[in-house]
Amino acid sequence: MQLNPYLAFDGQCEAAFKFYEEALGGKIAMLMTYAQSPQPDQTPPGMQDKVMHARMTVGDTVLMGSDAPTGRYQAMKGCMVTLGIDEPAEADRVFHALAAGGQVTMPIAETFWAKRFGMLTDRFGTQWMVNCEKPM
Repeated sequence: MQLNPYLAFDGQCEAAFKFYEEALGGKIAMLMTYAQSPQPDQTPPGMQDKVMHARMTVGDTVLMGSDAPTGRYQAMKGCMVTLGIDEPAEADRVFHALAAGGQVTMPIAETFWAKRFGMLTDRFGTQWMVNCEKPM
């Protein structure tokens, strides 16, 4: 079994995934617009150029997302995407890359359980935790 986050966006999925590809060192494997679907004639007005499905690999994991249909987007609540990173310098790099244009909730710093830990909401509204755990 594999558990993967699926993110919803309000028309910014393509920009977000290009941003995540660079910030996380991932690779976009698929990005399909509503107009590219097998039934483009059933696409709601104004959604033709929006993302119906995006898939990105980051190491051995998968991040997926899409643009919500007009009027159906809901901001992320009660959930965060957590990144487990082995090296403190890489944790700092990723945290600051994701924080660009976003809002830091908890600055990245050493904690009692982690060499580096921080929380933020990126400029697309996705909430992240960056965690570089100490050995147990």
